[in-house]
Amino acid sequence: MRRKHNKIPKLHVKKGDTVIILSGKDKGKTGKVLKVFPKKRKVIVEGVNLVVKRIKPNSPQEQGRIETLEAPIYACKVQLVHPKTGVPTRIGRKLVDGKWVRYTKKEPEVILD
Repeated sequence: MRRKHNKIPKLHVKKGDTVIILSGKDKGKTGKVLKVFPKKRKVIVEGVNLVVKRIKPNSPQEQGRIETLEAPIYACKVQLVHPKTGVPTRIGRKLVDGKWVRYTKKEPEVILD
């Protein structure tokens, strides 16, 4: 019998982290994570993956408008930038004093959230 996995997956980035884009049309750009969608495994990064959205008027007095906003991208396409050195780095998790913390792989150092 198959087991159901109802667990929400953990992502290597959190809201407020500075990340660099690894692939796509915005490759090499850096930005701050604005929102995280763990179930979809996507993130919204400030100033990256901009799309144009046309909005219809709700009433006859109101005018329609065109907005440019950030669309979600897959979390696997972003990498955390080390807070102190500014170098892209991979992330690991370990148990410290009974609490799970993130640490950088390049220089084993705990990242404070």
